[in-house]
Amino acid sequence: MGATALVVSAAAAAPAAPAAATAPATTADGGSATPGPGADPAPPALVDGIREQAPEARTAADAARAHLAARKDRYRIADPERDLRAAGTLTSGGRETVRLQQTHHGIPVLGGQYLVRMERHDGRRTVTGTSGRYFTGLRTGTTAGIDDTLAVERAVDAVRRDLARDFTAGPDDEDADTALTGTAHGLVVIPGGPGVLTRHITVRGTGPAGGEPVLREVYIDARAGYPVLQYSGIRTFTAPATGQGPAARAALTGEPAPDGTPGSGVRLDGTAVQLAVTHDDTRDAYVLRDRTRIQSDPDHVLATWDAGGHWASDLSGAWPDDLREVASPTPEFGTEATRSGAVDAHWGAGQVYDYLRTKFGRDSLDGHGMSVNSVVGATDYGQPYVNAFWDGQKMVYGSGDEEYRPLSAALDVVGHEMTHAVVSASADLVYAGQSGAMNEAIADYFGNAIEADVRRLPMDDPDSGLVGETLCRTKDPRGCAFRDLNDGRTTAGSFLGVGFGTDNGGVHLNSTIFAGALWDIREEIGPELADAVVYKALTEYLTPLDGFTQGRDAVLAAAKQLGAGGRALTAVRKAFTAHGIVPHWEKALGIDSDVLLPRVTTYDSHLGAGGGWWAAARSDESGSEPYSVWAGRTDGKGQLKLMSPNDGRYHVNPATDGKTVVWQAHGSAGVDILARPLAGGPVRTLWHGRGAGSALGVDGDTVTFAYYNHGGRAGVAYLSLKDPANVVTIGGGTYHRATFPAVGHGRIVYQDRQRVRAAYESTTRLIDVATGEETVLQKAEADATLGPTAITADHVYWLLDAVGQNGTTALRRAALDGSDVTDLSPESGPDALNVSEVTAGADAVTMVARTPDGGISNAALSKLWQFTPDHKGDGTRRARVSCNRGEQLSAAAADGTRVVWLDATTGTGDVVTRARPSGTCA
Repeated sequence: MGATALVVSAAAAAPAAPAAATAPATTADGGSATPGPGADPAPPALVDGIREQAPEARTAADAARAHLAARKDRYRIADPERDLRAAGTLTSGGRETVRLQQTHHGIPVLGGQYLVRMERHDGRRTVTGTSGRYFTGLRTGTTAGIDDTLAVERAVDAVRRDLARDFTAGPDDEDADTALTGTAHGLVVIPGGPGVLTRHITVRGTGPAGGEPVLREVYIDARAGYPVLQYSGIRTFTAPATGQGPAARAALTGEPAPDGTPGSGVRLDGTAVQLAVTHDDTRDAYVLRDRTRIQSDPDHVLATWDAGGHWASDLSGAWPDDLREVASPTPEFGTEATRSGAVDAHWGAGQVYDYLRTKFGRDSLDGHGMSVNSVVGATDYGQPYVNAFWDGQKMVYGSGDEEYRPLSAALDVVGHEMTHAVVSASADLVYAGQSGAMNEAIADYFGNAIEADVRRLPMDDPDSGLVGETLCRTKDPRGCAFRDLNDGRTTAGSFLGVGFGTDNGGVHLNSTIFAGALWDIREEIGPELADAVVYKALTEYLTPLDGFTQGRDAVLAAAKQLGAGGRALTAVRKAFTAHGIVPHWEKALGIDSDVLLPRVTTYDSHLGAGGGWWAAARSDESGSEPYSVWAGRTDGKGQLKLMSPNDGRYHVNPATDGKTVVWQAHGSAGVDILARPLAGGPVRTLWHGRGAGSALGVDGDTVTFAYYNHGGRAGVAYLSLKDPANVVTIGGGTYHRATFPAVGHGRIVYQDRQRVRAAYESTTRLIDVATGEETVLQKAEADATLGPTAITADHVYWLLDAVGQNGTTALRRAALDGSDVTDLSPESGPDALNVSEVTAGADAVTMVARTPDGGISNAALSKLWQFTPDHKGDGTRRARVSCNRGEQLSAAAADGTRVVWLDATTGTGDVVTRARPSGTCA
């Protein structure tokens, strides 16, 4: 939350690229070949309608590689044997789909997968099509400049900084350095342009805001040690009698399942169901362990576990030693198993398993007979947890609360989470941006499809597209549902561009655009064919970085392969077109602001503005180039100026006063604070340290910045451009932290937190740089949390959460002596907002804020709100700066009421500006 990333290097750019930049070409035997995206000659994104004998080979993967090698003129893959590693083969009847993982000098390429589809008959294979992504322009070296230990440290720091941006999460304390841990997974190349060599790190632990689970996939530039990509690895539900096999029929009718024990229980909706259970001799009890379904491995079971008081954060990506299967003294599971959602989870998992087995012949979630484990009763620090997630190895269901039943009570939720596992084991759609939204969309589609089949809901039932509608105790289905696949959302009117720090780049915000198209297809061509088409597209066509346009192409290709006729194909095309999913749809998204710098393609960098100038970090179009700092005039006139050297480091978080630009340079040896005059001159190093926060400012001769020591112990420092060696530091210790500095008019404001007589005390403080005199502007209430600051010639502004995690924060203003304290934006009442950033100039103060309870909508995103003086001159007139859809972040006050910010409306990160507020945006 609050991350400034708008586009994350190549990994974010790739999903937005259209799948078909030109019309399909015809192959020699009459098939079609859709060109792949990009300037370099790339393998075709899709080849279909061919029948070519594959070379004889020992395995399907060998045959697939040999086919690609034999037709280099078509596929343009120089050495398939060397550069494509077998990543799994899906076998169904006489069909084989081989997934090949691209490598670059032996190092896996994120999202680089190419698929070969074949038919096998009488020992011979015939290739019927290929598709996927293979990146031909990779030239990056493979020698790392940092080791795993440093990469883990940088990844943990990056996640900690990202979590700390939501300052309502609570202050750092002496235990901050133990809350997160990292695991290294080796080198990975992020594609795009020449590529970026990274170290992949998984960070796990507990977030500061009430113990939410943290499981982040972080990619650290392997030379400079800078995080170039970060997204959550937790596939969450929110931000989310056809098809029964023999075992299921036996269980539902109460007959003894083969080699199993019949049990029973009552679902939360009051329905009595039969359950396949096992007697555990060691506990002398019956447990929710189904041994009847997974026949391919006798050791693999379908089991349901009791969270046993564990928080969701304990269960994310981990398996506590004391977890135990839900038990009962008899095969009839009673009230507690009902109340916890265990009966629903166990019964629902069986329904989903049978659907996959019967409809698609799939052997469990991974296709290879894996155990299916569900954990029920997870809480949020002991408080109700209204969510569910797949963490890569198991389903975890929240306890629910006074309104929402345990999340396993809805079969579509169970189907949703289990489908995430199927996606992970097949297309492995990266859970960020458009690929992540498709991941969510497919999970919603199959979750609802399974529920509709089991409940025998007709497709024209208005509730058939509702997701989670049966979870509520008092609300009606439509008021209860988390999403509606019939909500009519389109790319043109509904797509919300956001950074990866918000909803993983919009995985829930934008999911029903794609899911709605899939659900329309199910309504038009019927459940049987639609389910088969979507499953085939997922398992035989889609690859990890595909976006909406590639998803459309995959579904259409799958429909053709399944023999869908003209009417059905027309229905598929119309469904996608109705939802705006057509080639180049991203170009139609407009904004009401002036673009100063398009497609900055950077991660985790703020803007600076002052004295008629702005400064920003940018990369190249592919995001593969280490970031550089550029400056320009806020009125858009004149030429841009490159301020930073091209030295392989990541230059980020610039600030300017119109005379000097200061910024951070991140490299393998740590962080430097650099400075350079806008008029020209050498780059100067002002400070070197282990790590620095995003807050950085310059005012004439004074530079101030945030830094941190090991374990995230935050401090504030300031120095003179004339004497940078004389650095004044505040905080940075175990019991004394300082954060959020701002500088202006010869003064520095910051937030201070230190331990005083066994208790922590938080204060907002002002320093007169010339005299060193320090003033305590205000002491915060004991439980309050203080946030970012700003300063003008007359006032100091800061953010605070005094009530404590109620979803809103206040923007407070005071005179320089601490008098006349006023809340411009209150923390409670009808006008309350969740404010996360503040910037101020002589004529206006601007805040970045979200409306509370905005739900999954444009209203939930961060927007810019500005206070300007009214006729009384008290600065209380409030207006929206811009009505752009999508996320607005990193506001920097310029002259007058002009503001510069990072805008994500178009799906990329653009530096934009407006000279005056737009209005109410009604």
